Amino acid sequence: MVVSISVVLLLLVLAVIFLRNGGLKISHALVCLLLGFCLASTSIAPTINDGLTATADIVSGFRP
Repeated sequence: MVVSISVVLLLLVLAVIFLRNGGLKISHALVCLLLGFCLASTSIAPTINDGLTATADIVSGFRP
């Protein structure tokens, strides 16, 4: 568990740095992809999924 948290934090920091520096390149996209896979294997994945589902429900309820 400690190793996966360290990897997730490292990839998160790299993704934020890449996004703040400008254009997202292929290597940057791969880091973001790896971050997603690492987050999906942690215990926070259900919370992220619930939050995204709730946000999608709220957005879909808006009528223009």
